[in-house]
Amino acid sequence: MKKAIWLLSAAVLGLSACDTTRQQADTASATAEQVRTTAAAATMEKNGIRLTPFTDSPKFPSAGLRLNTPAANSTVPSGPVAFDYDLTNFQLTKMTGHQHGEEMANSMQGQHIHNIVDNEPYTAHYTTEFTKPIADGQHVVLSFLSRSYHESLKHRTAYDLRVISVGKVATPLAVDLAAPHMFYSRPKGEYTGKDAQKVMLDFYLVNTTLTPDGNKVRATINGTEFMLDQWAPYMMEGLPMGQNTVKLELVDGNGNLVPGPYNSVTRTFTLAQ
Repeated sequence: MKKAIWLLSAAVLGLSACDTTRQQADTASATAEQVRTTAAAATMEKNGIRLTPFTDSPKFPSAGLRLNTPAANSTVPSGPVAFDYDLTNFQLTKMTGHQHGEEMANSMQGQHIHNIVDNEPYTAHYTTEFTKPIADGQHVVLSFLSRSYHESLKHRTAYDLRVISVGKVATPLAVDLAAPHMFYSRPKGEYTGKDAQKVMLDFYLVNTTLTPDGNKVRATINGTEFMLDQWAPYMMEGLPMGQNTVKLELVDGNGNLVPGPYNSVTRTFTLAQ
């Protein structure tokens, strides 16, 4: 009799354990499905072009970048301009450890600094000191830290924005650095082989945020328009081989262009087999 009761109890416990295991499996499955649904909802697709934001890259919250020279609002001689940065809690030339480095174009020289003058295409630098040719005049210089696969670090201490003058200044700039600005970063140049399958779209915002009801970035890719309401890098897929065009515009809640010299920019890039 005692043995029968023991067997019955064991069976009940076994069924309970099975139920618990099944419930855990069901919960895990539901969570995974929710993640897939959320990811699918975040992906925008039009005319065969897919645009997906991603925010899972390694974080460097304490990384800092500051431009020592040229000093803000200073004037330097004509010719190549010498740049000298202070860098904290970030290692240049190190490869950023993440699968994105295998999925997208990735600099084999590692992490670096993007230096952008007047919103022209950036130059990438792997040391804190370098020279760069800049024409005479007054210029806006944006510098920010970048992962090895060219995704920008977007927190406040990761960038430096200032005006400098080179040589003789014929016409001073009418630019308010305290106003909202958008700078273009990626894509850039030519992408070949597997790098042409997933191409990152990345831009840099200063003095503004993006929200569904406020400022947004209107991205027009090969004539197809997407409204971006979060500041994140976006994976572009489904692009044709050959030349592609991206137009980025910082717009307000009504779709009007936010005033600023760099808040509307058009670039081309090329995909090849």
